[in-house]
Amino acid sequence: MLVLLGCGVVANVALTKNKGFGGGFLMVTFGWAFAVFSGVLVAYNSGAHLNPAVTLGLVASGAESFGGAADVPVNFLSTLVYLAGEFLGAFLGAVVVWLAYKQHYDEEPEPANKLGTFSTGPAIRSYGWNLVTEVIGTFVLVFVILTFGNQDGSAGGLGALGALPVALLVLVIGVSLGGPTGYAINPARDLGPRIAHFVLPIKGKGSSDWAYSWVPVVGPVIGGVLAGWASLVWLPVIA
Repeated sequence: MLVLLGCGVVANVALTKNKGFGGGFLMVTFGWAFAVFSGVLVAYNSGAHLNPAVTLGLVASGAESFGGAADVPVNFLSTLVYLAGEFLGAFLGAVVVWLAYKQHYDEEPEPANKLGTFSTGPAIRSYGWNLVTEVIGTFVLVFVILTFGNQDGSAGGLGALGALPVALLVLVIGVSLGGPTGYAINPARDLGPRIAHFVLPIKGKGSSDWAYSWVPVVGPVIGGVLAGWASLVWLPVIA
C-alpha cells in the first residue's frame, strides 16, 4: 500500500501524459505522507512495519516486541521475516503502479522520468553528501517514531500510534530535508521498486542507476540504527 500509493503519485506527476503531470514536489510530498498513513493503517496487526530502517532501529533500541496486535517478539528470525516482507511488499507495490500506468510508461519519452517513479535520485550527485542527507532524514524519522512509542510505554508499538502522526512526520521530513535526495528514508521503498524497474519490460526505460542505489539503502540503515542507539540514552520509557 505504501509503495503503490507513493510511487503512484510520482508517476502521476512525472509521466508526461497524466492529468497530474507537473504537480510538483509538494504534491509528491503530500502523496507520500498519506501513502504512509494508508500503509500504517492496513499493517496494524504486525506493528505497521513498512521500513527496514524502523525495524532495525527498534532492534537497536532493545525493544522486546515489534508491536501490533500480533505482538511478535524481536529475535533474529522474526527480524529477517519483517525485512523480507518489507522488501517484497515494496517490489510488488511498484509492479502494480506499472500496471496502472502501463500506457503512460509506453508513451513517456524520458527514461529518467520513468526511473524517477520507481526510485529516488539526488538533485546534486555527491555520494558522500547524499549519504549524509539520508542518514539525517532517517534518524529524524526513527527517533521521533521511537519517541511516540515510548510515550505510551510500548516501544515498537507502531500500530498503536495511529497513522496520522507518522504521516505528518514523513510530510515534514519531505518538505524540510527531502530536496537533496528525494528522501528515500527507507531501504525497501527504494531498492524494491528499483529492482522492479530493472526486471519489468518497460519500453525505453534506460538505466536503473545502480551506481547510486547503495545510498538510499546504506544511509537509512545507518540513520535508523543510530536513532535506536540514541533512544537508549535520550528516550526513557514513560509508563
